Amino acid sequence: MTEKIEFKFKSPEESPGYLLGQLTTLWQRKLKKVLDPLNVTQTQFVLLASLGWLSRENDNVTQVDIANQGNADRMMVSKVLRTLEEKKFISRQEHQTDTRAKVIKLTIEGAKVLQKALTAVENADINFFSALDKNLILFNQNMISLIQQNKNE
Repeated sequence: MTEKIEFKFKSPEESPGYLLGQLTTLWQRKLKKVLDPLNVTQTQFVLLASLGWLSRENDNVTQVDIANQGNADRMMVSKVLRTLEEKKFISRQEHQTDTRAKVIKLTIEGAKVLQKALTAVENADINFFSALDKNLILFNQNMISLIQQNKNE
C-alpha cells in the first residue's frame, strides 16, 4: 500500500501556482504561434524588446542592462544575444569606457522584426487577456506586486 499524499489545496483549481503554470503554458503557446513566422523565439523576443525599450533612453545598452531589464540570467542572455547576432538582428560593439562590456544595438533588420513581433505579441496579449475586461488593470497590478515581492529571493 502506498503512503497517503496530503495536499494543502482541495483541488488543482485552488492552487495559484498550478493555475499560473497552466495560464503560462497557454500564453506561451499563443506567443509561439505568432512569433514562429518571424523566426523569433519568445526568449529572443523578450531580449529584443528589452533592447528596444532601453535603447529609447540610452545609446550604450549593454548585455548586463538587458539582463537586468528582463530579470534574466546573464549567461542565458549572452547565449541568446549570440544567436540574435547570428540572425543579424543585433550587433555588438566595443564599449567606449568599459573594456569588459559590449554595446548591443538593433540592426535595421532587427528593428523591422522587433516591430512586427511587438505588433503580433501586443495583439495576442489583447486577445488572450480580453476575458479579464475591466479587471485587467487589477490583474496587472497584482502581478507587479508579486514580482516585486519575490524578485530578490
